[in-house]
Amino acid sequence: MFIALISDIHSNLEALKVVWREVKRADVILCMGDLVGYGPNPNEVVEFVRREMERRDFLCVRGNHDNAVAFGLDWGFNPYAREAVRWHQRVMSVENLEFLRRLPVRQLFTDDTGRSYLLIHGSPRAPLDEYLFPWLPDSEFRSVLGYVRQDDLLVGHTHMPMLRLIDGRRIINPGSVGQPRDGDWRASYALIDTEEPPENVHFHRVEYDVEETARKIVEAGLPRFLAERLFEGY
Repeated sequence: MFIALISDIHSNLEALKVVWREVKRADVILCMGDLVGYGPNPNEVVEFVRREMERRDFLCVRGNHDNAVAFGLDWGFNPYAREAVRWHQRVMSVENLEFLRRLPVRQLFTDDTGRSYLLIHGSPRAPLDEYLFPWLPDSEFRSVLGYVRQDDLLVGHTHMPMLRLIDGRRIINPGSVGQPRDGDWRASYALIDTEEPPENVHFHRVEYDVEETARKIVEAGLPRFLAERLFEGY
């Protein structure tokens, strides 16, 4: 079984389309949230995901930006993110907002070998908000896994690819499709081949038309910073 992991699309349709060409042959696609926020195409991204979830094995959880847009909960966001959330609320359709509201905060998946996964955007201690950064010590990840019964924990939120192996269990972040923050502007995703050993999680980067996404951000009247950061991968 091939499992594709994606996260943090952030209304970036150009990035989503090129990543989808890479992952669509997987047996199942698992998404750790934040379909919307920051970018210029929230309706198009949500409709793409809605359509594909009806066609195939595709699980997705709600991220903090999904939550903020769906329910109007934008406190704690920086000024750029808050402005984008409010713009999203103005332009998104009722149907797409309702879809975001219905996304679960947690989702379970079991692969063909019997290995179990918990999908969550942030962490099991704070599902929408906690950042599990790659540089945290093993002791912190052990503490996080104490809240998880499944074999593996799949997260997003940091926009940084990560694989941590802790006592035979994995914490995996595929990085961000639509707004990487690890210094590499290219869209990020990950693949798991269940016939390979646990340490063999394959992280991939793919170029997309970042200039087009940036142009649309500026033309929409969103903060120019949200366009400029895409070129730097931060």
